Amino acid sequence: MARKSIEERLAQLDAQRKTLQARLTKDERARDTRRKVLLGALILHRIEDGREATAEYLRDFIKRELPGFLTRETDKGLFDDILTLESSNSETSRK
Repeated sequence: MARKSIEERLAQLDAQRKTLQARLTKDERARDTRRKVLLGALILHRIEDGREATAEYLRDFIKRELPGFLTRETDKGLFDDILTLESSNSETSRK
């Protein structure tokens, strides 16, 4: 059995490093996505619950900030119901 040359061993180690780096990047993206989903779920829960003063603050904040934050029309369309819900809840709570 022939021994691998130093260049072959380095190439193999480099390939392993790239594979591990790709796995790490994938895991980091998955963790980041999960954090965003959970944070979004918490905010939506607080807004829809509406029993806390925090809910009104969150509704106002989202109504004010979200349209400027989103740049694509398709993304804005995803939140039409939330912005409508916020307006309805705000009007109901003021009556």
